[in-house]
Amino acid sequence: MLEKIKSLSKDTLIYGVSTIAGRFLNFLLVPLYTNIFPPGEFGVVANVFAYIAILNVFFTIGLESGYFKFASTLEVGDEKENFTHPFLGIFFNSLVLSLILFLFSGDFSYVFQVDVSRQILIKYTAVILFFDAVAIVPFAYLRLKTKPKLFATIKFINILINVIGNIVLILFLKHGIEAVFISNIIASVVTVILLLPVIVSNFEISFNKKLISELLRFSLPHIPSGISSNIVQVINRPILTALTNDTTVGIFQANYRLGIFMMLFVSMFEFAWRPFFLNNAKLPDAKKLFAKVMTIFVLAASFIFIILTLFIEDIATFKIPFKGYLIGKAYWGGLDVVPLVLMAYLFYGIYINLMAGIYIEKKTKYLPVITGSAAVINIVFNFLLIPVYGIMGAGITTLISYFTMAVGIYIVAQKYYYIKYDYLKILFIFVCTLLTVILFYSLKDSIQFLLLYKVILAVFFLLLTFLFKVIDIKTLRKVMSV
Repeated sequence: MLEKIKSLSKDTLIYGVSTIAGRFLNFLLVPLYTNIFPPGEFGVVANVFAYIAILNVFFTIGLESGYFKFASTLEVGDEKENFTHPFLGIFFNSLVLSLILFLFSGDFSYVFQVDVSRQILIKYTAVILFFDAVAIVPFAYLRLKTKPKLFATIKFINILINVIGNIVLILFLKHGIEAVFISNIIASVVTVILLLPVIVSNFEISFNKKLISELLRFSLPHIPSGISSNIVQVINRPILTALTNDTTVGIFQANYRLGIFMMLFVSMFEFAWRPFFLNNAKLPDAKKLFAKVMTIFVLAASFIFIILTLFIEDIATFKIPFKGYLIGKAYWGGLDVVPLVLMAYLFYGIYINLMAGIYIEKKTKYLPVITGSAAVINIVFNFLLIPVYGIMGAGITTLISYFTMAVGIYIVAQKYYYIKYDYLKILFIFVCTLLTVILFYSLKDSIQFLLLYKVILAVFFLLLTFLFKVIDIKTLRKVMSV
């Protein structure tokens, strides 16, 4: 079992190093944006990209999940058919939708809450959505075949091109917020070009009616669940735009981006986790293995939460080489929302962890109910809390929504694929986390040596978890040996 955990850790690390390096480069755009764009301009960008996230589900129509399911088992069709059918499905669907967006950009600008004079942003959106969708199945192929190095390299190149494009177009060519979209287009096109060898080598002109039927039957339930999931992630931007203004959205988005460190950890775990549990589901000790992974994940994510919560002000106000700060001074008013975002991502990681049972037992039909409930709660609470608490209301709502998703998927997954988790250890981790946060916020304004106090609290959290043997040394050494 420890070898299996080590294998998961190794894949997570490979995905993670590239993801961290790539996303760190991408994160460098935050000081660029927040020190150059006023919050109102950055708010427009955040709002449009929120719609891109939601529309992406309509472009991919759940076929990425369908590919993972049937290409991993080959229960219907051969390997090339299982690649070609979902790839072509996404390609033609995306082509039609992109043309509609592009040709009627003026009409859609009102839907996107963008001034009609900026309808060019909608045209850019159409192109971004198309090329990003085309890359979905080839990337899924690399993950399924456990080729994390190639996957990571292409992802890294995508982000590097995007970052360089932003710097050149914003700093030197003075393209304003359009630079954000143009750079994204260039990066997406190059990515598809780099994936062409994967596409060509796995493409086969064929028609398997049974495979198409099974793909759609499995994948289509992911559309409402995918929409709901993205609503939970980004709908607060359009609602903030409607209830407040672009400036508030910009401040919220900049501070939401500071949650990137927890999001990175969850993302790199997710990349490795899905192929891992599908490939190990038939092992006799699979459930015991998955339970141990959950405990390790919660401990690691909680420690990341502690570190970031303690030092987030130091990170945001860090002076950078050129004039400005890591987060522009105009955006500091939203720093209090960051711990809420971090904890929300932690619960999203638990949701990802619990998804194993849903996939193994083919109970994806419940996903729309789970994520749909969270989406409804998200929308309702955003409208209730934002008028009263502003961006803090949006942050609280995000946390409530992800917690709802974690609880919902836990109930369903345990019903059909019961796993005996180590509840006492997980509860103890959360109690230690809460205690550390309470000690920090209750004394931070009266402590003279605040930096030292933060370090002591971080060490205090680790000591508690090790003293009470939340994770055994043998397992820790095996995981860390990668």
